[in-house]
Parts: sequence; C-alpha cells; structure tokens
Amino acid sequence: MAQHVRQLKSGELLFKEGDPSDSMYVVKKGRLSVYKAKGSTEVELAEIGAGSMIGEMAFFDQKPRSASIRATTESEIIELPFKALKAQYDTFPEWIKAIVKTINEHLRDANKRIKNLEQGTAVSYKDGVKSKVSMPAHQANKLCAILMFVAGKWGTAVPEGIDIKPGLLRKFTIQVFQEPTSKMQMVMGVLQGLGLLKQEDLGEGKQKITLLNKDFLEGFVEWFNEYLFAEAEKRVTVLQDELKILRAVIHFSKKKTPDAKGLSKISLVEMQNDSMKELTYLVGINDVNGLISKGIISEKIQEKDGTYIQVSTSELERIYPYWQLFYALEVDMAT
Repeated sequence: MAQHVRQLKSGELLFKEGDPSDSMYVVKKGRLSVYKAKGSTEVELAEIGAGSMIGEMAFFDQKPRSASIRATTESEIIELPFKALKAQYDTFPEWIKAIVKTINEHLRDANKRIKNLEQGTAVSYKDGVKSKVSMPAHQANKLCAILMFVAGKWGTAVPEGIDIKPGLLRKFTIQVFQEPTSKMQMVMGVLQGLGLLKQEDLGEGKQKITLLNKDFLEGFVEWFNEYLFAEAEKRVTVLQDELKILRAVIHFSKKKTPDAKGLSKISLVEMQNDSMKELTYLVGINDVNGLISKGIISEKIQEKDGTYIQVSTSELERIYPYWQLFYALEVDMAT
C-alpha cells in the first residue's frame, strides 16, 4: 500500500479543523497536540505520541477534520491515503465491514460527547433549539473556590496532583455552599479541557477526580476576586478577541533576552512577518493598539530600524491563562 512519510517541525500544522479528510496518519516519532478553536482561544483536547493513529474515523464518512493537529516537537508522520486503504478494505467480508463501521460510529458519537465536556460547553435546550449556558461571574469564581477549598483541605496528594473525593465535593457544593452540581460539572469540564483537572470513570457509578494544578487554580481565584471587586475605572479587561494578540506577543517575547528590568523588546515588524508562519494567523503592527491602551504592553517605540514594544513576559504568561479560563467558563459579566 502506498504511504508517504512527512517530517513536521515543532509548531507546524498537520491539518486544520474543517479541512477535507483524505488520509489517516500514524505517528512514527515526536509529539502532537490535538486542539479546537474556542472563540479566539484554543483548547487542547489531547497530546499524542509515537504509535498513535490520527484521522482514522474519517475513513468511513469522509467528514471534514473535527479538530486541528499541530506538532509540539519535531515529528515524523506516516500518511496512509484513504484511496489505498479502501482498496484493501473492500476485500474484507461484509460482516467484518459492518462490525468495524458500527464501532467507528459509536466511537465518533462518544468523542463528540467527551469533547463537549472537555471544552466546557454547557448546553441547554428550549423548543428543540440548543444554546450555551453561561453563569454569573461571582458564581464561576465561587465554584472554582469550592473546588480549590475541598482539594486543599481534604484532598490526597498523588504524583499527578491532588485527588478529590467526589462525594465530599458534591456535599460541599450542594449542602454547604448551595450551588448546583450541574454548574460544578461544567467548571470541571472546562478545567479538564484546559489540562488543569482530570476526571476518570471507574465504572459502577464511581469516579476519580484529580486536580492537576492547585497553585494555578488558587492564583486564578485570587486574581478573579480582585478583578471583580476592582473599581470599574481601574478594571483592565482583555477582550476575547485580544487573546490571540496577547498569545502572539508572549510567543515572540520569549525569543528575546529580557533586560535588567525584566522587559523584553519585540519588533512589531518581525511579529507581523513571522506570525502567520509560526502561529498560523496574522498579527499586524496596529493589532497591539488595544493592549497598549490598557497598559498591558508598552507604548510603541520608534527606532531607525523599525517599531518596537516592551513587555514583561513573566507577567503576560501569568495573566494569559487566567483570561483563557475566564472565557472558557462562559462568564456572564452582566448578571
């Protein structure tokens, strides 16, 4: 069977969500990230390594790619065209074809449900119409605080993080803090989608919950609380559309050596020229104006060889994931 070996550099796309499906792949070496776009952010669904198979389910229904895949290290991928695979598949007995196709359909349906949870997409239905469910800002922060509190007070330290007893979390959510478990499940789904928490079904109605990064969640709750209670004129809000710009600034600032004050100097021309190649989206020189007006990055610095900005990479890396979580939680600031 014809096959083609592809070499991917770190950061290079294998394919994008929505691309047509004409091949499946086997990872020979390296690691790749499976992610979906959520507004202006990205939610990682999984990380895959050598021996993993990619895009096999599309062999049957030829549906467009349901997620994007990007190499996180230098990788080697074996491409198996569907046309060649179908020639072999057609030689199988009909009963084997039926079994394989049924299993594939069940897996695709299960993956849809799992991805909805991992992306924290809470859904409600009214008159058959599906809509997203948001929650008030104070409730979102409260639920995160409950999770952090139960983990810190009664959790069990394990190599991955902190194991939380589901029954105890449920008790504190409902009885002590009088919050609905459906909203707590939504929060945990979002945290899982961002790689901050892991939920495992152990069977027989049992579940394992592991908080993977308690320090981050603690920092988020403190930051969110300060944000909520700040005076309106002093509150600095990074808009969802600005997250891509902030991500680009962080990416290019990490390439520079900070000065004695911890500030890194970025060429806006360099970022404009290289953003499409390195990040798969364009960031123009004036796209940073919103972040400048909010004092998140410095004013533009005009020099003979171009236009620059200065940023504190460590501070941007601190707040960026907080805003990712903020928008992933579908927070409604109007309530």
